[in-house]
Amino acid sequence: MLVMICPSRGRPGAVAELRRAWEDTGATADLLVVVDHDDPELRAYAMGGPVLVSRTGGGLGPVLNAAAEHVLGVPGVEAVGFLGDDHRPRTAGWDKALLEAATSPGPGVAYGDDLHQGEKLPTAVVIAAPVVAALGYMVPPGMVHLYVDDFWRLLGESLGALRYCPAVVLEHLHPHAGKAAWDEGYLRVNDAAVWAADRARLDAYLAGFWPGELERVRAAVAA
Repeated sequence: MLVMICPSRGRPGAVAELRRAWEDTGATADLLVVVDHDDPELRAYAMGGPVLVSRTGGGLGPVLNAAAEHVLGVPGVEAVGFLGDDHRPRTAGWDKALLEAATSPGPGVAYGDDLHQGEKLPTAVVIAAPVVAALGYMVPPGMVHLYVDDFWRLLGESLGALRYCPAVVLEHLHPHAGKAAWDEGYLRVNDAAVWAADRARLDAYLAGFWPGELERVRAAVAA
């Protein structure tokens, strides 16, 4: 069983499009849309389908970590994934392909082609449940929004289990790709101060915590 987590704010229309892409590609993975309790569009989200209302706050990182902890408590979950409300699955059976890649021949990190970063970065990702459980998070604590895909790539590489699936397309409709306008949400999380702060947080995490965390994960997935 695969659960894909999609934190969203102020974009119920984008989530509606994502749900349609889910149906169009025949996906059977669970889609967990997470919406802030104070989102002005909360009612519109709820009218479009089930959502998890979060009081975590603090940006993508904390919300994703809290949702992942919730997901890991569900029996039968083999992998946990992330995609943004601006990702659109385009490949039939994409979820089954990424679940298989993330779990075989052993626990790892899988991703497809987002038609922008391609193999370079897993902007949408699927991570085997034992890896997330061993870490205790999907995003290093303290990180708000940016450089999380750099961490996922490093995690997969360090485990020797980074698995790129070029035939699986999850298109990223991001302004940097020229496929979306710079709305308030994009501007907020792509502010220069956010870039600098999250870079500093990631660097501090890698310098102070990563070696120990990696050894713990390696031991857990090898057991």
